Amino acid sequence: MIIQPIVEGQGEEAAVPLLLRRLRDEAQAWSLEIARPHRRPRTQLVKKDSLQTAVRLAALDRNCVAILILFDADDDCPKELAPTLEGWAREAAGRIPCAVVMANREYEAWFLASIETLRGKAAILPDATPHPSPESPRDAKGELDLRMLHGASYSPTVDQASLTALLDLEIVYRNCRSFRKLVSTFGELAAASGVAPAVWPPTAWIS
Repeated sequence: MIIQPIVEGQGEEAAVPLLLRRLRDEAQAWSLEIARPHRRPRTQLVKKDSLQTAVRLAALDRNCVAILILFDADDDCPKELAPTLEGWAREAAGRIPCAVVMANREYEAWFLASIETLRGKAAILPDATPHPSPESPRDAKGELDLRMLHGASYSPTVDQASLTALLDLEIVYRNCRSFRKLVSTFGELAAASGVAPAVWPPTAWIS
């Protein structure tokens, strides 16, 4: 049984499966496998016809039990746009559970939320300061650049997966609404696939 991600960026191709596997392990839903993501430009993910084409292609795998579309909100409001996109996606997915999650504003906001656990790693400054509102910067990648060693700069294709492996998921859950949406969505897709976590999210994350 596989969950098929659909993403927009090259960095997410490596990072999102890693993140979803970490959530799977937290949920003890080990019978779920995470497929290599299908990648589509953002312009295709926000248009009905091209989004539905991507979903139908993802659904062709007979082992696919759920489809998760994850990409950056940028200047869009996830609460306004995601439900529309999810409706289109579910229409194309048919009986396969399908959901849309938009990182607000960028996936990299989740790194800002967990900067304490990233200090001194992957060129992050040992004294990198937390951001008071990690989901508010329009340019979260630029905010990461400010927290990297002199001469270093953030590259999604180089750094996104390695930083994802180091995230403190509990801290990100507490600090980022869009990450909480991802976590709840993962639990819903797992349950719809017949692999419901016993307790989700983990009790420690919400205590």
